[in-house]
Amino acid sequence: MSYYQKLVGERLYLSPVSDDDLELYTSWVNNLETTLNLQLATGIISQDKERDMIQKLQEGYNFSIVLKEGDQLIGSCGLMDVDLIQSRGEMGIFIGEKSQRGKGFGGEAIGLLLAYAFHLLNLHNVMLRVRSFNEVAQRCYRKLGFREIGRRSECVCIGGRYFDEIYMEMLDRDFSATLPELKALSDK
Repeated sequence: MSYYQKLVGERLYLSPVSDDDLELYTSWVNNLETTLNLQLATGIISQDKERDMIQKLQEGYNFSIVLKEGDQLIGSCGLMDVDLIQSRGEMGIFIGEKSQRGKGFGGEAIGLLLAYAFHLLNLHNVMLRVRSFNEVAQRCYRKLGFREIGRRSECVCIGGRYFDEIYMEMLDRDFSATLPELKALSDK
């Protein structure tokens, strides 16, 4: 499988989502540990259904997260509900490859995605949703500059326990990083 380096970071790059990764994506979206943090935990996703999902991802602002070393696919991130007139969107991310979690790859991928959102799509506001029990993700988002803007109380029920859904956002003026290609343009 060959990937395309659309947005390049220090240790990884974002590539268009490919049909060739169908089997790996299907295994990730059927892994309960991975999907508890997403809205897919209750779903049973066949390869045919995942193929449809991948085709929809290819139509939007979605990327595969690929490590530079070895061109290993480790996850996915993207922007949903993008409104170019109101300059807003919602982001989502997951690291499907369990062995690659906790190494800062999610934060790096989000940085690239936000640079794309703010500097190429010219969005002003990017929000996300995270479940209250996912403290690791919350710390990552806060470290990157997201701030909590609200909660939907006890709207997620897992194992008979209720959890909040936390809404967070970042404005373009709060984001300072840029893509190297764009920095080179501003230096001219």
